[in-house]
Order: sequence, then structure tokens, then C-alpha cells
Amino acid sequence: MSGSRFGDNVEMTRPLETHDSIRAVQWQGDHLRLLDQRRLPDEEVWIDCTDAAQVMLAIRDLAVRGAPAIGIAAAWGVAMAAKQGAPLDTTLSMLRAARPTAVNLMWALDRMKKRIAAGAVADGLVHEAQAIQDEDLLANRRMGEFGASLLGAHSGVLTHCNTGSLATSGYGTALGVIRAGVAAGRIARVYAGETRPWQQGARLTMWELMRDGIPAQLIADSAAAHLMKSGAVQWVIVGADRIAANGDTANKIGTYQLAIVARYHGVKFMVVAPSSTVDMATGTGEEIEIELRDPNELLHTAGKRTVVEGAQAWNPVFDVTPAELIDAIVTERGVIERPGSIAMQAMFGW
Repeated sequence: MSGSRFGDNVEMTRPLETHDSIRAVQWQGDHLRLLDQRRLPDEEVWIDCTDAAQVMLAIRDLAVRGAPAIGIAAAWGVAMAAKQGAPLDTTLSMLRAARPTAVNLMWALDRMKKRIAAGAVADGLVHEAQAIQDEDLLANRRMGEFGASLLGAHSGVLTHCNTGSLATSGYGTALGVIRAGVAAGRIARVYAGETRPWQQGARLTMWELMRDGIPAQLIADSAAAHLMKSGAVQWVIVGADRIAANGDTANKIGTYQLAIVARYHGVKFMVVAPSSTVDMATGTGEEIEIELRDPNELLHTAGKRTVVEGAQAWNPVFDVTPAELIDAIVTERGVIERPGSIAMQAMFGW
């Protein structure tokens, strides 16, 4: 049976700044500065995007990644185009085509398009992009509180990919729950899967956790079942790139198999994402387009080919976890436990 819990009764008393020091998307008044996530953790390199085409390339080439972050970056791309007098219809189409799966990108661009249709000019679009970014940070902090309230004392948690400040305006979605849980003393152990082939867990999540003083252990993706069997993990906490109307969830490739293993071992499974990730126009996960990327991402590591010449690869970068394998979906609007169509409609229907 599906059910929802709203967050009005959740106490939010701890300092929101705890374990929260990273801002990877920064508007500079006339251009957008992005922390290049391809270069982490070896070096912290910033990219200055001076037009919308450069923002599109940063999104496409994974310099900026994470569903909320690419939506925010795209919104700033539209605002920058308006300030420069560039054609906005062309800009919107170009940015929309950068990546297909994350609905936040489309959501942010649709929001900017509505402002354009209402007559907004450059200053109004800058204000709207800033509002999108500010609202995301507030939503992340709220989700952190809601998700942390579900955790038992001394919980062990496993996360997948990167869902923190690098993937959002700050604080993070699933990593925001972990930040809040650590600050509240509910989390005793944090594990991060490496997340092949781009190693977002190894390169980015571990970098964020270490930078913000949260002890964590890295595991190989293939060690997750063995770890859960050991009893060290009570919750798997992940983000989402798109949540369908029935609660099916698209997220980084490998999430689906974690949900299956978690159910087998009695480990709870939590999805954390802002309401902008919910796509009520998509009925089920079967309707979600799964992005396929260049097979060379699997055939090469750090720019060096590691697979025999002539070999081929299949490289989907997302998979879909069915709602029946999810124990809780957490958004800034509240918590849906045992998600399904009825509970999703009750919270997100429009």
C-alpha cells in the first residue's frame, strides 16, 4: 500500500551550513563559472562560459553534471543569451538537446521559456535563473532533513554516483540526506560505490565527503552485494534524473541492481530528488529515454585505452528502478513511502 508523509512536522533545528562548503555553479554577472568535474579530484579547474553555446558544451561533455546542476546551468545560459541579444528560441533548442534523460534540464528551460513568453527581458531572466538556483538549495536542505528523519540510530548507508553539491546548487540530494544524517548523529558508516565508467563516486563523492569532513569508505561497484550481506548497510540512498508518475525512477546506471540486491538483503532503498525531477507526464519508467554515450568511455580509462583493439562496448548511462523496489521517495514537498501511482498523484498531481 502506498502512502505519503508531508514534512511539516519535521523539526529543522541544526545549522544548515554543517558539512556544506562547495558551490560548483557560480554566476559572475556577465558569464557563468563552472567547476570542471572532469578534472576532479586531481585539480580544481574552473571554466568560464561566456555564451550559451559554451554552457551547452559543458553540459554535454560532463564538465557540469547532475540533474539539478545542468538545469541551473542551462537557465543561466538562457539569461546570458538574453543579455547578449542572442536569439532565445535557438538558445533554448540548443540547450534542450544537450542531454536527453534528466528532466530538470527541460523543466528549467520551460520555466525560462514561460518568462520569455510573459515578456521578460535580460534582467528578468537573470532574476529567474537566480531564483531557480536559490530554490534548489533550499529544497536540498529541506530534503536532507526529511530523509535523515527516516534513518535509525547508528545507520550504515551506501550511495551511488554523485548527488552532492557538485550535482546541485549546493548541499545535495542523496548526499544532502547523508550530510544531514551525519550532522544529526544518525549515520555511523558511509560507503560510496565507484560508479563506472566516469568514476563519479570515486572521484567526486569521495572528494566532497573528505572536503566536508565526513569519513567514508569507497567500494568497487561489484562489492555492493557482499557489503549488504555483511549487515553494514541499513539504507541505500540515491538521487534521480527522472521520476515517472508511478514512482519508477531513472538514475545512474547500476542503481537498478543495487535496488534488487537491497530488497534481497532487507536493506531499505531511498530516492532523493527535488520535485522538478518528477515528470507526471511520463506514466512509467518504460517511457523514459535512456541516454547512450560513446562506447569509448568504457574502452578507455583516464584517456588510455584499456581494452583490446577491436572490442566493442554498450554504454547506457542510466537505468530505471521500478517503484516496487523503492521504500521512500524524498522531495522538498515531503516523503512518499512505498511509492505508487496513487501516492504520486496525491503529492504531485496537476
